[in-house]
Amino acid sequence: MDYEIVRLRERPEWEGEAAAWFHEKWGIPLEAYKESMAQCLAGGGAVPQWYMAVESGRIIGGLGVIANDFHDRKDLTPNVCAVYVEESCRCRGIAGALLGHVCRDMAALGVPVLYLLTDHTGFYERYGWEFFCTATGDGEEQPSRMYIHRMRED
Repeated sequence: MDYEIVRLRERPEWEGEAAAWFHEKWGIPLEAYKESMAQCLAGGGAVPQWYMAVESGRIIGGLGVIANDFHDRKDLTPNVCAVYVEESCRCRGIAGALLGHVCRDMAALGVPVLYLLTDHTGFYERYGWEFFCTATGDGEEQPSRMYIHRMRED
């Protein structure tokens, strides 16, 4: 593995660059990422959290954990959000490593169950996620797939 997984709460110097990177990938207002990351760094709870895969001093992948990923099932919380790996870095297991890392880290913070909203079919199942139900994203007409991951105690 040529990259490292960085937890924002442990490496606050990445805050500005991470907010800009996620904003560029998803088009969500930069201020929303800055606010969520500031809450992460302020502590006081398990959510929100942000994670990046960093290689040679640049972010090549990342994801977050927020209370609700802009959908109608407010009872299904918290949500893994903004999962992205740079196209040039795909097929190296980075997304799987990030997903595994976040599941273990959140379980250690007392959050063994996570949800994830996506239109992908077949991808998340490879990493222990199970289809749970459908949910409709804010402003969307068609429902998307809601997945659940339960961290099992070994």
